[in-house]
Amino acid sequence: MLHFQPMEEADFLPQKKKPQLRPLDSLSIDELHAYIAEMREEITRVEGEIRRKKASAEAASLFFKKAD
Repeated sequence: MLHFQPMEEADFLPQKKKPQLRPLDSLSIDELHAYIAEMREEITRVEGEIRRKKASAEAASLFFKKAD
């Protein structure tokens, strides 16, 4: 016999994982500079995604806005 528990709202929310920190003590200065460049590229990519999502939300808001 199977027993099911009711699902909670939290069961549907995405689970956020904290990014693993990279150990820095074994990296050379050049490797640290390269790592910073990689992180800056990722920040730029994330900021672009934020802009894209804001634009989509704004477009949807304008589309579904009620006429006064």
